Amino acid sequence: MKKLLSVSYRDWAFNLAMLILRLCTGVLIIPYGYAKLIHFAEKKDSFTNFMGIGSPLSLALVIFAEFFCGMLLVLGLFTRLAVIPLIIAMSVVLVKVNHWNIFGKDEHVAFFLACFLAIFLCGPGRASADGLINK
Repeated sequence: MKKLLSVSYRDWAFNLAMLILRLCTGVLIIPYGYAKLIHFAEKKDSFTNFMGIGSPLSLALVIFAEFFCGMLLVLGLFTRLAVIPLIIAMSVVLVKVNHWNIFGKDEHVAFFLACFLAIFLCGPGRASADGLINK
């Protein structure tokens, strides 16, 4: 019971938690990017035009974030750099597309944003390519 109420943690538990968080969020975000990638031609004209850069470029940036940065996140390679585009993409979706709606059918966006912020702040953990490189 004392361990359950303790606020301390072990290094292996932190690293395991970061591995689980990275893998789950990466694996769950990749299909969103893949769906946009294979339907690029259909979506390029109707996608949200962020800051006037054009719908096709906005879509390409979101595909890069969700698909390619999602893969880097799963691998744990360049993790903090990889989550920056994901944080930006989820922030734009939350603010511009969902109008700050964090409940109901749009709650997964806020959840992804919270997870990506946690990964950015804590890093990938030792069970990652970054962890092996820095060893």
